[in-house]
Amino acid sequence: MRHRKAGYKLGRITQHRWALFRNLLVALFRHERIRTTEAKAKAVRGLADHMVTLAKQDTLHARRQVLSMVPDTEVVGRLFSTIAPRFGDRNGGYTRIIKQGVRPGDAAPMVLLELMDRVETPKDKASKGEKKEKAPKGEAGATGKRKTREKAAAASA
Repeated sequence: MRHRKAGYKLGRITQHRWALFRNLLVALFRHERIRTTEAKAKAVRGLADHMVTLAKQDTLHARRQVLSMVPDTEVVGRLFSTIAPRFGDRNGGYTRIIKQGVRPGDAAPMVLLELMDRVETPKDKASKGEKKEKAPKGEAGATGKRKTREKAAAASA
């Protein structure tokens, strides 16, 4: 019986599972949003929250603990300098899971795992509304196909 057995095995051996968790954590802290399966997101969510809690302490010991789980010094530096200060007044719940439907190949439930209070990058809405003008028909707006055909016909004749 599997009573009181916490955690997710995800069909992997221990080393593979921990490598997967490390890679997911690096991707999450680098991009602040990742698209993955629901089971993987639920498995790594607690680890991500724990890493942010350690980063909020901002001590050398906490940095070494995070480095043991997130093996990318650039990402750890970003976690301590920009991500952790954003959560100064929040006690836990640093991530959220947004359902995205199913994956076409195997119908696995896909989700977005993202950090809360994520800074959105504004997209240029003016360029979205503008439409390119079509080239006028005729000699001035010709694409050159007709000219190429004429040159090929003249060369063969």
